[in-house]
Formats: sequence, structure tokens, C-alpha cells
Amino acid sequence: MTRVCMVGAPDTNLRYELVSRETAREALNTYDLTEPFENALALETISLGAAVSLLNDLDWYLVRFVEQAWVLEPSVDEAEWLSRPLAAAVRNDHLAPEASGRHLAIYGVIRSGQPAAESAPELTEPMYVARTGRELPEYDLAAVDDTVLVRVTAQEFGGERS
Repeated sequence: MTRVCMVGAPDTNLRYELVSRETAREALNTYDLTEPFENALALETISLGAAVSLLNDLDWYLVRFVEQAWVLEPSVDEAEWLSRPLAAAVRNDHLAPEASGRHLAIYGVIRSGQPAAESAPELTEPMYVARTGRELPEYDLAAVDDTVLVRVTAQEFGGERS
């Protein structure tokens, strides 16, 4: 299964913004929504194409209420998410999956110490790195409990040409 994660923009309640609007609510109606991080919604789709199509259907809302949209496609990588633009490039055959892993955004994850039912972990600001080998640098922008790796396009990374 392919996963989608939408991280809400600051000062928004992402779940409220999406489910309070009829078109977004109808698009999300068939999915089981979870909150893997604070102010984020995740769901499972059947494929990379379905994930990208869903994000395209929700574009009006994503522009207004979402800071990041990611796709976790097991056929590309079991643990590294793809940014929305990168997922679309892979889906449209503009980029081979094996060529998608050079540029990364590493997000820190902070758990509050509260039971999981009470509060979701918080994401920190991303640290951008270029993969040069198997080892990745440690996230060093804050003390964190875990990290989330997101593959990004060269343009998202820093304006390089692909």
C-alpha cells in the first residue's frame, strides 16, 4: 500500500479544514485518516498513481492549508517518503525511482512524553542534505527522538537543475 501524509500549515487545524469542506470531505471519505504527527493527516491508497491523483484532487486545499504533502511508495523505498513533486515526477516517468534519492529533507520528530492517544509527535524544521554515500548525517538542528526522511526534487532542495 502507498501512504500519503499531509502536514498542515502553521496556524491551521488541518483535519478541520479538510473535513469541513464538502469537496475535500468527499475526496477523503473512503480513506481511514490517521494523525501520525501533530497537525498532519495520513491515509493509505492502492498505488503511487492513486496517491498523486488524490493530492491533485485536493490541490485547492493543499495550497491553502498544507505545508508539506508526502507519499511513501514501497516500490521506491520502504522508509523514505517522496515529496509531492517528486512523487509526481516518478509517477509520470520523468524520473526513475532509483534516481530519486540524492536530495533529502530530514525532519526531526519530537515525542511529548504523553501517551500516544493524547498527543501526536511534533515535526521539527527540515535539514536538507545531499546523499553522497550510504551514510546520512545525524539531524543536528534540535534534540529529537527520531527522524523522517523525505526525498525531494533538486528544485525543492535548492534550485539546482535536474
